[in-house]
Amino acid sequence: MHLNWGHKLLLVFVVFGSMMSYMVYRSTKTNYDLVSPEYYKDEIAYQQVIDGTALANRLQVKVTAMQAGSMVTIRFPAEMGASGITGSALFYCSYDARRDKKIALQTDVNGVQEVDSRQFVPGYYLLKLSWDWRGRHYYSEQSILIQ
Repeated sequence: MHLNWGHKLLLVFVVFGSMMSYMVYRSTKTNYDLVSPEYYKDEIAYQQVIDGTALANRLQVKVTAMQAGSMVTIRFPAEMGASGITGSALFYCSYDARRDKKIALQTDVNGVQEVDSRQFVPGYYLLKLSWDWRGRHYYSEQSILIQ
């Protein structure tokens, strides 16, 4: 069978239309998670993050987080533990918002918070710590691998 130029042009249009339809179908099935559901409200309050990060960077002993066994240990400077820390820890998963977990901070007298890692799906998280101590707001971020 021999195709003339009209048949070839029709075939090109049909293939192009089919590919465009497939791409539209795929794009409607893709999940687009924003960084935060309240992105604009968070952006307005971002100066608190900047100021809190500057305060946290001035601490002599930095906040650390690591997984040991089935627990994730968040360790604040010892002098903060006895006075009481209030705030939250957000375990942020950048590729799936359903994996995010926000936990209220309840440190012991040594400034240590332990979180059961079995409540998380294994993977990389960005730990966003936001806490208040003696009337000052602190903020810190660090990456953590939960296995």
